Parts: sequence; structure tokens; C-alpha cells
Amino acid sequence: MKNIAIVFFVLCVQLWNAQNVFLTRIEKINDNTDKFLYKKDDAIADAIYLGIVDVQGFSKDDAAVFSLLYKKAKEIGANTFTLKPFENVDGTPQPFNPANYRLALYYTPKEKLKVQNGMIYIFASSEKDQKINVNKKDYTLSPRTFIKIKIEPGEVYTISTKKLLGSTVKIQPKTNEDNSYFQISSLKVKSDTSGYGGLNLKSGDIVGLEKSYAEFLSVIYKEDKP
Repeated sequence: MKNIAIVFFVLCVQLWNAQNVFLTRIEKINDNTDKFLYKKDDAIADAIYLGIVDVQGFSKDDAAVFSLLYKKAKEIGANTFTLKPFENVDGTPQPFNPANYRLALYYTPKEKLKVQNGMIYIFASSEKDQKINVNKKDYTLSPRTFIKIKIEPGEVYTISTKKLLGSTVKIQPKTNEDNSYFQISSLKVKSDTSGYGGLNLKSGDIVGLEKSYAEFLSVIYKEDKP
């Protein structure tokens, strides 16, 4: 009986942490070979609506969830997405729920994509509070949050974890036309070899993120405004 109870508990934990990604609506299928999947700016009017993806169940493995989302999006030729909040009875949007949310998929012509505004995005992990330092300024990031820092072209930005054997990354953007994305990892991070947006730079527990994956995190994580 004890062994059965242990097995039942393990199965319950697995189900609790399972996350399913469903393509629940297909409006049309677009034929394109774009490899990226970016967040669509609300002001873009020329995007073609393609369908809906529902994400159900909570998971701490955000990279795996994004890989599933990416595959579903590419099945119908989407290259952009937006969060589609569920609504209350009175029509007001419900607060974001990481265990149950909906994304609208679009095809947006590349020339219509919004020009980036030169920001450094730093994401926490999904595990615990983390302390970091950026150019001698301290920040404490709560789980599943991120901060944005405006880039000044030519300035050196030093990002470090406040640990005895912590990591440090230095970048010096030459322009403010691109964003930089990092995540402070509290766990052992594996490089994503699936090709569906993952990790492409690592210095100890500071991980550089690919833009598509980072923009997904910016939708499902909460911005912490210092």
C-alpha cells in the first residue's frame, strides 16, 4: 500500500506540472518559411489572423512550453503572436493565469514588424527570488518577473549575480536598434538543441536568450518596474 501511495503521489505531481498546448482554432493557413516567432505589436494593422493556441496546466519548464507553441504556430504559418486575455462577465480582462492562457497567432510581414527600442531584458527564473547587480545598481527579481533597462549606445553594461562564485556578463551595444535578453538561472540549464528558440549564450548562471523565446517570456512573466 505504501508503494502504491508513493506512485500515486508521483503521478499527481507529474500531472500538476504538465502543460498542454492545443491549436484550438484555425482561421487560415499561411505559407511562409520564417523561423522566428515574435510578439506582435498591438498597433500593427496589417497582420493576418491565423488561429488560436490554448495553453493549459502549469509548468516550470518554459523552454519546453515555447517549443510546443512554436511547433503549433508553424503548422499554420504564424510568425507573430499576442496574448488574448480571457474576459469576465462584464467584458473586463481577467488577470493572467500561467496555468491557463490563450495566444492569438498571426502572420505579420517582416517590413511591418516594430523596430526595437534598445532595451536590456533580464528575466528571473521560475524558482525563487534572485539578486543581481547591473552597473553597481542592485535588483531583486521575484520568480517569473523581469526588468527592462534602457540602452545608451557605447556604454558598457556589467550584469552580475550577487554570489561568492557568481557570474558576470559585460556587453557594449553600439546602437539602440536591438534588444539584449538574459535570464538569471537558479537551476542547471541545458542548451536547447530543438531549433525552436532556446539558449544561445551561457556564462555560469547568466544565460543569453534567443529573441523569440525571450519575447514569449515577456508575455507570460510580469514586468517589475523599479
